[in-house]
Formats: sequence, C-alpha cells, structure tokens
Amino acid sequence: MSGITGVDTAGGQLRRGAAVLLEVLRSEGVDYIFGNPGTTELPLIDALLEIPDVHYVLGLQEASVVAMADGYAQAARKPGFLNLHTAGGLGHGLGNLLNASVSQTPLVVTAGQQDSRHTISDPLLFGDLVQIARPAVKWAQEVAHADQLPVLLRRAFHDSTAAPAGPVFLSLPMDVMEELSAVDIGAPSQINRQAVAGGLPELARALAGIAPGRLAIIAGDEVYGSDAAAEVAAVAQCLGAPVYGSSWPSRIPFATAHPLWCGNLPTQATAIAQTLGAYDAIFALGGKSLITILYTEGPALPASCAVYQMSSDVRDLGRTFWTPLSVVGDVRASLQALLPELQVLTQGRAAAYHAAGERVAAQRMQHKAQAMQAMQAMQAMQAHRSDAVIHPSVAAWEVVRAVGPDIAIVDEAIATSSDVRLFLESAWSAQYSFLRGGALGWGMPAAVGASLGLGRERVVSLVGDGAALYSPQALWTAAHEKLPVTFVVMNNQEYNVLKNFMRQQKDYISAREGTYPAMDIVNPSIDYQALARSMGVPSTKVTRAADIAPALEAALATDGPSLVEIVIAAS
Repeated sequence: MSGITGVDTAGGQLRRGAAVLLEVLRSEGVDYIFGNPGTTELPLIDALLEIPDVHYVLGLQEASVVAMADGYAQAARKPGFLNLHTAGGLGHGLGNLLNASVSQTPLVVTAGQQDSRHTISDPLLFGDLVQIARPAVKWAQEVAHADQLPVLLRRAFHDSTAAPAGPVFLSLPMDVMEELSAVDIGAPSQINRQAVAGGLPELARALAGIAPGRLAIIAGDEVYGSDAAAEVAAVAQCLGAPVYGSSWPSRIPFATAHPLWCGNLPTQATAIAQTLGAYDAIFALGGKSLITILYTEGPALPASCAVYQMSSDVRDLGRTFWTPLSVVGDVRASLQALLPELQVLTQGRAAAYHAAGERVAAQRMQHKAQAMQAMQAMQAMQAHRSDAVIHPSVAAWEVVRAVGPDIAIVDEAIATSSDVRLFLESAWSAQYSFLRGGALGWGMPAAVGASLGLGRERVVSLVGDGAALYSPQALWTAAHEKLPVTFVVMNNQEYNVLKNFMRQQKDYISAREGTYPAMDIVNPSIDYQALARSMGVPSTKVTRAADIAPALEAALATDGPSLVEIVIAAS
C-alpha cells in the first residue's frame, strides 16, 4: 500500500502517519533509524520504501538498538533516532536507555503501541509505554493523532539536545501510524544554544588570583559535547594548570598527548581527595566529574580546595560541594570569552605560569616513563611463563600500541580500562569513549553506532568477556552493515571487577577464602570464535602477548568487522 493515498478537500496531500513521521525525520537530517520491528511497527517499515534516504539499521535485540543509537549520537554529535517494539521491546532497552540518560546522550526514542481502538480489551503486547519510559527519559508522551506528529517530533529533537541533553520518548499507536493526514510538517527551527556565561570577569579574577601550580582543571564530558578541547587547552596553558579527566567518564575530551594532560581521576573518594589535595582550587568544566563507586570515608574534595564550575546545566552547579563562584553557559563559547580576560590578568606573571606548566609536563613524562618501564619488566617476566597467561596491563599496552592514535576506541573492558586510559597518547580529543552509565551491554553495539556516526570509519570495540555476552547481537549488525569495527574481547572468564571489589571489603568471607559464587564464566567456557563466526564475523584467538599486535594489525587491515579474543590472566 502506498504511503501517498490522495488529496483532501482543502487540497492538501493525504498520507499515512508513518509517512508524515519519515518526512519530519528527513527534514531534521536523520540518516538512520535504529530499530527492531514488530507488528506495531509495520506501517513504519512499509513507509520506508518511499523514503530510501533514511536507512533502517536492524538490531536483533532492543538493548543493542538503544546502544547503537547512543554510540551514533555521540560520534555524530547530533540526536540519534530509534524505534522499539511495544512494552516488551521498551523493557529490553531500558538498561541502555538509563546509560544514555546518565551519559546525557541526545536520543529521540519511539516505540510502537497497540491500536488505541482496542486497548480497552487488554490486547497482546499492550502496556503503558509512557509510564515505563518516564524514569529513564527527560519526558514521555503518547501521540494521539497523526496531525500531532510534526510538532511533537520537532519538540523531541529540540529537547533532547537542550541542556541537560538526554533521551526523550514518544509512544506511537498503530492506528496513528495508519491514520491519513494532510498536515504540513513545516521546517526545522534553528536554535543557537551557545550562550556565553555571565560573571566571566569575576571568574577570571578568581582563577588568576590562585597561585601558579595550585589550580587544577577537570575536563568533564561536557567539554566533548561542546567541542571545547582547544579552548580548554588554551586556558590550561594560560594558567599553567594540569588537566584531569572525570573519575568515571563518558569521554576523554582532551588530547591525551597534550603535555598538561594528567589522566583521569580515581574512582574512590579518598583517592580523589588525595589527588586534589595538592591544589587550592579546581575549575570543573561540566558536571558530575567526581563519580565514586564503592563508599569510602570522607568526601572526594578536601575542604581546603575551592570549587569553580562552568556548565550549561544549572542543576550541576553547587550540587554537592560549595562554590565561591560558578557560571552557567556553553563551555566552548564561555571559555572563548573567558580566555582574553585571563590573558590580561596573568600577563605580568606569564613566566611563573609557564614554569608551573613545565613542572606538570615533566611529571607527566616521568609518570609515562615509569609506566613503560613497568610494562617492559612485566613483558620480560611473562616471556618465561605459560603462553596462556597475559597480564591485563600488558594486554592493554599492546592493544593501545597496535591501535595507534587515530582510530576511535569504544571501551567496555572494565578489567583493562584504567590501563588503556593511562597508555593513550593521541592528539585527537575525540578518540576515546567509555561506559558512563555503568550498565553492561553498551560497548559492542555503541561501537557499531559510532562507526556509522563517523561516516562508517574504523572503530575498535574493547569489551570484557562478561560484557560481550550482554549484546553479542551487535556482531551481526556490524556484519550486515559491512562496518569496519574490530571487536577485542578481553577474556578472563570471570567478573573480575566484582572479585576485586570484594577483596577490598575486609569482612567478606569470599575474599578470605578465595571463593566467589556466581562470578566465574566456566563449565562450560564460552567459545567466542564460534560465536563470532555464527554472526558472520571472522575471528582469531590470542594467548601470547607477543601475538596481540600482529593479530590486531591484521584485523584492522580488513574491510569489514572482525573479532580478536585475548586471553588475559584471571585474578
């Protein structure tokens, strides 16, 4: 059945609601719909035949679909659009929808709903989609008529990108998708959200009043969202200030090869406080940069350390720690306005700030040299041990070395993630992304979406063996779309991070006895080679550290997807 069916009495063009939806998507610049269709999505699937420039990316499970759209939106720096299937499909996707919410990824999430004319009889697949979605999105609404589609869809695109960015949800009843409408879809509105913060002269005086070497900058995820890496570097150089990343980041939004980059903060409050105790103040760019995992005694910020913040999200300012001054505005636009003020105020002490920056750079180089010496010593030691034992740090070192500085990395391999971030050395501030939300099953499909968002460029997906089992369906989509995604499975056959957490608790019996119920993925072991091949992805297995780089280099030279399994030491 054609989406265009006739002309109404007023001369407007009649078409089904599904066709109206696709017209709006095309006008909003949507290239991809990420989805897994069911009966309630059939009108949309049929209407796609008339809009060939909107490509439907098929995922085999809704959790993977959400993460694909998340990875795409982050890489493309624009909202991702996805379509789920009724209450069950929305429920499947909720874990990764919560990840997207925590990561503040702009997504327009839709789900097919049962025909509203028979919901009173409790039909199969019916559920209150708005209530199911509401805890994980900025707002949720059901479309009542096809004529509402243009306004509600454009509102969804705008609100998903407004600070704080995040997912929004629309329920699409099947009868609305089939309803005939002559509605005019209008045109997209242009909204400039690059507001410059107020109070910048006062902020500049406060920052310039801190002694050289006593201020630290924290580059939060919002730096990536506003594309402000160059501005952060300029401010850091002006003040001779070290730049740290968030403790649990979505991105590393700063060039890891920059001499002022000092790595990501630790994830325990006591360790964060120890790091920041060397400074009189921090300048936090973006919110929620001091995320902790397990509780430790005391706050993450020493009482002697003042907090200055800049964020487009007013809710993050002064949320946890007292601040003498924080400002609301787009990070990039506001830093561009702040920098001239700082340059004037610091001009007379330029030599002192330069010396402070030189000390930071020297400490960074020393730290890198020590890490490289440790890797060389560990590799030499492993040369005399069993081929089947690769230390996680060595695996991380070899992978980063083989991947190089110019290929995007999507990381969900928790056992090696800290080492991977330590070893990165790239001038590209957008190279690395990570599981910000914490719910496993994001990484592999996010890498698929990231490749699409980067114009089908090469992406490396680092994933733990446990995380890989949450969303292996991403392998099939990568093969189906012929995407150059290299999946690297760090396999230690256990939930390593959970065992490590238990070891930190002195009173846990498991730690004393070395027995950890429900934390080993054995008996039977997973055959990742067979799993990859079943999804159409060629694979290889590595058990020696010396073979990691050659295996990865071969995989990276292929046109399509590939999988490299690296057997790393268990705890």
